[in-house]
Amino acid sequence: ITATPRVLYSLHYDRSVCASAQSQLKLGVDSQRVCSRERDRARQTLCLHPTRPALHSTPSPLCPGQPLASLLMASEVLDKSEETDHMIEKDAAKERGSGLGDTKEIRAVLLSGFGGLNKLRVARKAMPEPLEGELKIRVKACGLNFIDLMVRQGNIDNPPKTPLVPGFECSGIVEGLGDGAKGFEIGDRVMAFVNYSAWGEVVCTPVEFVYLMPDDMGFAEAAAFPMNFVTAYMMLFEVANLRQGMSVLVHSAGGGVGQAVAQLCSTIPDVTVFGTASSFKHEAIKDTITHFIDRNADYVQDVKRISPDGVDIVLDCLCGENTGKGLGLLKPLGTYILYGSSNMVTGETKSFFSFAKSWWQVEKVNPIKLYEENKVIAGFSLLNLLFKQNRGAKVKAVMDKLISLFNQKKIRPLVDSLWALEEVKEAMQRIHDRGNIGKLILDVEKTPTPLMASDSTETSEAGEEEEDHEGDNGNKERMPFIQ
Repeated sequence: ITATPRVLYSLHYDRSVCASAQSQLKLGVDSQRVCSRERDRARQTLCLHPTRPALHSTPSPLCPGQPLASLLMASEVLDKSEETDHMIEKDAAKERGSGLGDTKEIRAVLLSGFGGLNKLRVARKAMPEPLEGELKIRVKACGLNFIDLMVRQGNIDNPPKTPLVPGFECSGIVEGLGDGAKGFEIGDRVMAFVNYSAWGEVVCTPVEFVYLMPDDMGFAEAAAFPMNFVTAYMMLFEVANLRQGMSVLVHSAGGGVGQAVAQLCSTIPDVTVFGTASSFKHEAIKDTITHFIDRNADYVQDVKRISPDGVDIVLDCLCGENTGKGLGLLKPLGTYILYGSSNMVTGETKSFFSFAKSWWQVEKVNPIKLYEENKVIAGFSLLNLLFKQNRGAKVKAVMDKLISLFNQKKIRPLVDSLWALEEVKEAMQRIHDRGNIGKLILDVEKTPTPLMASDSTETSEAGEEEEDHEGDNGNKERMPFIQ
């Protein structure tokens, strides 16, 4: 092989490219392919490739040592190529050993932005790992609440940034423990509060928000238990001080909180419960409600016809004009508690008109009038109590009492229906239509029906798939619910 300028240039170029391939390896480029291509080029330059003619040239009398130098440089190029191959195999082995090449993912419901049902998708995301003081839970079931509908619309104060995974409560099995996490073991059956991200196959949450499930409680019941029963218990006993002989008016009596309120009232002797609900729900909740009132009727007159003095406690999740009506129904020393504002939700997306109307209809409270009439007005937000006001220990004490009542068979969560993650749009629409009696549950292991599966495409976490147009689901027949 004669050392012409062309040969020397080619050898120098191939040596540089192999060195570049090594640096590309560290940057995550496919160096196996790069190096293989450049090794072939080096061989071609040295006339070692069988499919290409050799590069020959007349020796230069001025440089008799050039052929030997060329062979040494060619040998070095091939050595570099083989060294790069070795580096690729070595790094690949490290990657396989560390699991970096096989990042574990989970399925989760992703809210890509605030708005209608088309903003919800089932996506794949990286599996979370527990931080210090947290538990990692393999989720079996998730609770679906009206607050989740308001989060989807962005109809809450200081909404979080999207994309996000919704959901605030779940049940499942402990799969991992973060540093300092005590009181639980891997394999424990638990129910938990989560500050978002509950609607996925795996969640991580602080130990203080996790509670052991009773032995005879199923995962669907456990997912229906924390939010509804803690809210009902704290309003009745911590805020309003429910006692024997008192009377309670609860709106949306057929929902999850409404049924929890009715069951807890039954644990106190001689408590009268007035409940507003759609007429088709009356038969299903007749054993827990003393007096039914149609949600579209004038409930103020219906209550006063039965109890002219009014009631001791009003639990209002509607807001708007119902605030003034509720205050007007209170007996002296009575307590009105606002724990929701579902009247602000009238359509699939956030409505400024509905918000403004509800705000305008709220009666302006005069403290002097409250003083003169001996009435109490209060508000209750369980999520704020847990995640903003750091009252996890207080909630834990309430959960202990509720689990004791469950074990005594005095209370039991009412599950309306089970839905797969892919069916979250239909489940949320059922809440919007006020069609549920009890709690809706997302069953992580449930197989979606063909109709639902085709309507909720699985995407990446970024949600690149084309979104459905709002209203496309209107003509689809809903599948039967699992009671």
